[in-house]
Amino acid sequence: MKKIAVTVYAALMGFKDYLYRAWIMFVPFHIIRLYFIKNTVAEVGKGCFFAMGIETRRGVNISVGDHTVVNKRVLLDGRGGKLTIGNQVDIAQETNIWTLSHDPHDDFHATQGSDVTIEDYVWIGSRATILPGVRIGRGAVVAAGSVVTGDVPPMTIVAGVPAKAIGTRKSKLKYNLNHRPWFR
Repeated sequence: MKKIAVTVYAALMGFKDYLYRAWIMFVPFHIIRLYFIKNTVAEVGKGCFFAMGIETRRGVNISVGDHTVVNKRVLLDGRGGKLTIGNQVDIAQETNIWTLSHDPHDDFHATQGSDVTIEDYVWIGSRATILPGVRIGRGAVVAAGSVVTGDVPPMTIVAGVPAKAIGTRKSKLKYNLNHRPWFR
């Protein structure tokens, strides 16, 4: 009987997760999505925007600072450690930020996790991938399609697979993100 109860509980939790990912995160009204996100992740700062279709995994380990924009179909993973996103961060669509991965040297495909920190004023281009254990410094830019495997110093522009420094950002970072399009 206990095994049946565990199976039913697992099925209900799976269905709840499905409803959240496939329905609630696609509701075209930001205020509704924001309500559910604030009740799913550890912290959401003021003035944030979360576009439709974002996915959070183990939200209790995810913190998002003030005036941060998370565009459509972004994955925020908190399963392997803390994911900390600072203030005024712009994350473009289809970006994946991972705190959990598999150990390629383990005979049993074990997982390994590590914290990811994205500091203030970071700009992450479309379809970038941030791997576990990475710190992206204040004002850094990650070019579209890049795979970040190591730390990025402040104000550094990185690109490629794996991402390498290609320049230095010259902005004084005085902007305030206020992106809130209708029905996105």
